[in-house]
Amino acid sequence: MFFFYKTMTIFIGSILIAIGLNVFLVPFGLMEGGALGISLVFHYLFGTKVGLTFLIISAPIFMLAWVYFRRFFYNGIHGMLLSSIIIDFFYPLHHLGGETLTTPLVSAAIGGIVIGMGIGIMLRADISIGGIDLLAQMIAKKLHINAGIMIFLLDALIVVVGSLLVHSIYLIYSITTVIFVGITASFIVDPKNILRPNKKSDQV
Repeated sequence: MFFFYKTMTIFIGSILIAIGLNVFLVPFGLMEGGALGISLVFHYLFGTKVGLTFLIISAPIFMLAWVYFRRFFYNGIHGMLLSSIIIDFFYPLHHLGGETLTTPLVSAAIGGIVIGMGIGIMLRADISIGGIDLLAQMIAKKLHINAGIMIFLLDALIVVVGSLLVHSIYLIYSITTVIFVGITASFIVDPKNILRPNKKSDQV
C-alpha cells in the first residue's frame, strides 16, 4: 500500500508539473525557477527538450544527495526520472495553451498554482523531483525552515538570471509564476506552519 501511495503521488505530481509547464508557461515564454527554469532557458535559447535537460541538470545534485542525504536520494530518484519523461511526453500540449490562453499574467498565475500543487503533494510525501527542489530540501533540513519557502527563494534568483539571458522573457510574469508556485507548495506541505520551521523535514 505504501509503495502504491508513493507511486501515485509521483505520477500525479509529475502530471501536474508537466501540464503547468507545457500548457501555461511554454506558450508565452514564461520562466519557472530551479532546474526546471534553467531547462526552460535552454529550451527557449536552443530548442532542447525541457525534460531531458532537467534530467541532466539534476544528476549532479542527486550525486550530492547520495553522499550527504541518502534518504532524499531514494525518495527523489523516481520522481526525477518519471517527471522528466512526463514533461517531454506532455510537450505537445503547448499548442493547446497557445490557442486557448490569451493573457500571460493569468497564464503565469494558473501555471504557478498547477506546478505548485504538483511539487507540494510530492514534498508532503517527502518526495522531490530533484534539481533545485532537492537542493532546497537539503538546505531546508539543515536550516530547519519550510522547504517550500526555500524553493521560492532559489526559484526567484534563477528567474531573474534567466530573464537577463533570454530577453523575450517577461520578468514580472515569471516572478508571478514563482510566487504562486512557492505559496501553493508551501501551503500543501504545511498549511498551518508556512512561515515557521518545517517540523516534517526534521524527521527525515
